[in-house]
Amino acid sequence: MNITELSPTQLSEEMRTSNHPDMVRRRWIIGLSMVGSTMAQVVSMYQTGILKGLPDPPVPGFDSDRVDASEYAYSRLQTADGFMMLANYAITGWLAGAGGANRAEQNPLLPIAMSAKTMIDTVASLELAREEWSENKAFCAYCQVATLCSAASVVLSLPEAMRAAQVLLDRNEAKKSNL
Repeated sequence: MNITELSPTQLSEEMRTSNHPDMVRRRWIIGLSMVGSTMAQVVSMYQTGILKGLPDPPVPGFDSDRVDASEYAYSRLQTADGFMMLANYAITGWLAGAGGANRAEQNPLLPIAMSAKTMIDTVASLELAREEWSENKAFCAYCQVATLCSAASVVLSLPEAMRAAQVLLDRNEAKKSNL
């Protein structure tokens, strides 16, 4: 597979100034990942006692304190689940920030991996929301904001991932025709 590696100077320029539609969408995904990370930081601070309570919107069905202090929130890997959420959004942001503006053509596996990751994030977030409700009869408002960020990221990731998949298919066809 042909992978194009940009110089650090070129990558810096493209990341900061490119108006390529994929780059604009990737910046949105990075921003949404940062919002998800912020939600994870707030939840983690509550789960470790730094914050003593989490304000909720005045909407029935939200009780972040109950959800984030529940057995459910500490049932995986002997840690508070906010930390896993934080690491998760960092990886998504990293994938969105990797490669230049034309990575669908230059490094097609990057946008495919990013899109797959956003899909996994969304499915996992929806399953966790189901578990939140099932076990607590309430939702964590912060977790649901992060779920919305994940779902929006899927939509934003699809155009670049579809183009990258087409690039790989075209390369495969070209390789077959040269045999």
